[in-house]
Amino acid sequence: MTRRPCAPLSVLIVEDEALLAMDIEAMVEDAGHRVVGEAASLFEVEKLGDDLSPDLAFVDLQLAQNTNGLDVCALIRKRWQNALVVFVTANPLKLPSDFAGGHGVIPKPFSRSGLLSAMRYIEEGVCDPPPVSPQPASFLAAPSFAAMWR
Repeated sequence: MTRRPCAPLSVLIVEDEALLAMDIEAMVEDAGHRVVGEAASLFEVEKLGDDLSPDLAFVDLQLAQNTNGLDVCALIRKRWQNALVVFVTANPLKLPSDFAGGHGVIPKPFSRSGLLSAMRYIEEGVCDPPPVSPQPASFLAAPSFAAMWR
């Protein structure tokens, strides 16, 4: 795993529910990180500049314009190879067993404290792996990703 710069993390939010996207943005900023982009569909992510360079992307599974988070994950991993992709979805069981290259999932509905705990755990793992905190119940790491932090 490539070592990334520590906080603040640059975060991309891919969510088609505007109010939820605003809530996630507020939580990310309250945690001391910065939102570098928002999108509601694969097409909007495609329009983002290559210089965006997110450290972390929160990606919903079902997106606007009949697009999906699995395709967004593939695009993010191709364009910004070091970005961690965390799915935020009410349907975590729809993820393939390999998480389609994603690093984890935060099931909806989630609480503010749940998202913040997951972000803190991810931040610890990004800044100085492995994380020192136990994995929070609000975050399920992809099997291959969890193995890297053991």
